[in-house]
Amino acid sequence: MLILAIDTALEACAAAVLDTEAGELLARESQLMKRGHAEALMPMIARVMQSAGLAFTSLDRIAVTVGPGSFTGLRVGISAARGLALAAKRPAVGLTTLSAYAAGVVGQSGTAPVISAIDARHDHVYVQIVAGDGSQLVRPRVAAVDAAIAASQFGAPHLVGNAAKILAGRWPKDGPQPVAVDAQPAPDIGWIAWLGAAANPDTNPARPFYLKAPDAKPAIPPLPAQAATS
Repeated sequence: MLILAIDTALEACAAAVLDTEAGELLARESQLMKRGHAEALMPMIARVMQSAGLAFTSLDRIAVTVGPGSFTGLRVGISAARGLALAAKRPAVGLTTLSAYAAGVVGQSGTAPVISAIDARHDHVYVQIVAGDGSQLVRPRVAAVDAAIAASQFGAPHLVGNAAKILAGRWPKDGPQPVAVDAQPAPDIGWIAWLGAAANPDTNPARPFYLKAPDAKPAIPPLPAQAATS
């Protein structure tokens, strides 16, 4: 199976092509960035596909991170994945950013639970907890940092994600201490590709996975002139 993977959910723009039969990435590129995903993504995808020596119609599916993450970044990646999938007549699958973080470290610290954490701002994090074998302990949710560190009940964890250091800094001193802290600004694009190969397109659609409303609120339209003067 040939998979094009795309990630623009957080502070990176990344793309890769995975050949599952060969068991390797044919090409990959990743650039750290807080803004500019829209301008960077399509040229990056073109370079990755050229490096892999593939036409888009050779792909079996397209995988993309669907959140949590930056609302603007998510729209860029998901729109690109949907457009390419439509043009190539191939399915697009969506993977959560939290699961992509976890996939890269599950089992690295033996049976230690893995806590994936993304900064949700305002002293909150997006968080998901899986056991050392990858089975789910706590479903993805948004929580206050102090509530998230209650996960110490599951034992000494492996913390991963761009909020890993936030949790580590507030971790209770009298609880089981983290066995590892991986403060990655974005998940590894290779693991996104492998998750995309395993995902069921029918149950993992390429649509935004929001756990909270955007911080920006729509402007309130002014009252009509007649109402304002009545």
